[in-house]
Amino acid sequence: MFKRTVIKLSGEAIGCSESPSGYNDEVINNILRQIRHVMQAGTEVALVVGGGNLWRGRSASPEMDRVKADNIGMLATVMNALYLADMCRRQDMKAQVVTPITIGRLTTVYEKERVLDMMAEKTVVINAAGVGHPFFSTDTVTALRAAELEADCVLYAKNIDGVYTCDPLKNKKACKYRNLSYATAIKQSLGAADMAALHLSAEAEIPSYVFSLNKPDSIVLACGYPNSGSLEGTYISFNEEEDFYAGRWSETPREQ
Repeated sequence: MFKRTVIKLSGEAIGCSESPSGYNDEVINNILRQIRHVMQAGTEVALVVGGGNLWRGRSASPEMDRVKADNIGMLATVMNALYLADMCRRQDMKAQVVTPITIGRLTTVYEKERVLDMMAEKTVVINAAGVGHPFFSTDTVTALRAAELEADCVLYAKNIDGVYTCDPLKNKKACKYRNLSYATAIKQSLGAADMAALHLSAEAEIPSYVFSLNKPDSIVLACGYPNSGSLEGTYISFNEEEDFYAGRWSETPREQ
């Protein structure tokens, strides 16, 4: 198991438009069950949550100021983080929402040593409000927090089960990478994460693992990579590849 990891959760993963609360409590409870498991096994966990279920800045009106749109997006992540923290409380798990900006008494301002102490005490640290400035994605703050906290790996829990040569929903011949270098992911614009996040993790020499949140016990398996079973995600390393080589699960077209 990793000693310390930062996990990125999208807002869409925890949201549910059909729920009275706007959240999918069943999915959240399953996520927290897995986080409890890995924390009990010795892994320190920090989360970064997106806000796409509530607001997406890039979907705002073209006439809207980009800075204002991104500020609304930051607040959306805070709402999601506060809900996650309360769900932790309901499961008797300690949780704390941290933000890079002061938001009254709702959150704690992020500070590295304070956060490390919380994680050591088996508190789920939930990062929200991005980096506190516009023009940065939640992928970027995930990589930033992983670098600051000296995490063993950045975990990107997505609705797709890895990184492909091209969009598998549009091209049946898309192949999934088992192992990939940051250099190739960046050069080929493979969409593993935001470009700034990939550059940051590569410079910090912290690997990333992209996997599907929908797989059973996916977070537990991801935290135990590579000795955790059959979770077939994509491991992205700072090591260079020879030419364009990357290990793939299959060279045959992906079945739809």
